[in-house]
Amino acid sequence: MAAKLILSMNGAVLREYPLNKERMTIGRKAHNDIVIDNLAVSGEHAAVVTIMHDSFLEDLDSTNGLEVNGVPTKKHFLQNNDVIEIGKHKLKYINDQITQTTSADFERTMVMRGPAVPAPAKAGTMKTQARTDQSEPDEQAVNTGKFDAPAAAAKPSAPTAAKPAGQGGTGKVAVVQILTGPNAGKELELVKNLTTLGKPGLQVAVLTRRPQGFFITHVEGAKFPQVNGKALTNQAYQLNDHDVIELAGIKMEFYFKG
Repeated sequence: MAAKLILSMNGAVLREYPLNKERMTIGRKAHNDIVIDNLAVSGEHAAVVTIMHDSFLEDLDSTNGLEVNGVPTKKHFLQNNDVIEIGKHKLKYINDQITQTTSADFERTMVMRGPAVPAPAKAGTMKTQARTDQSEPDEQAVNTGKFDAPAAAAKPSAPTAAKPAGQGGTGKVAVVQILTGPNAGKELELVKNLTTLGKPGLQVAVLTRRPQGFFITHVEGAKFPQVNGKALTNQAYQLNDHDVIELAGIKMEFYFKG
């Protein structure tokens, strides 16, 4: 049975919404998948991204924000019986399926902050100088806390799970490398199940690791990201070696190495 959200107000159930799409939006405007006609709700208030049996809630820079189980939040890995509060309305998340992802896989990826770090120099590639606090304001345009995370380049302090096999089970490591903008040359190894890319409030996408490969899904923004010059749709897109992603005005390349 697919996960679902149960909308209620003052204890009265109004409607149930099965989470049968990769991305569903919640808001006051009629084009949303879950429409809550109340002035306390923004036009596009929040989005729920569902990958296999896992669902992730993200506030879309709403005016009044949202709470999960009474705690204000911007991003949240949903678990069975979580209650989302938007104004006087509540959305209860029901999912009796076994999840494939832990909350740490999502939250750590989403909240990392810190100075950008250059990727290790490769043959034929110009070394990138580390950014300083005087970096240009648009340095953050390519990430929501991933490319500027020290953990992306540092060696893990404890043993980690085996990295996923690449295409054809070759065991190669998947990487995203920035091609344009202030962070050009920097790269991120995709070692987590979920990695978000983009600029909050402008354009955000999530990269997910699945048994059959890596997929990109649009999360936030009026315009959809592009892969090899073609705009994505509401559905997840499976990435191939050396695909070029354009997101928030920045181009980056997805490829396997090792």
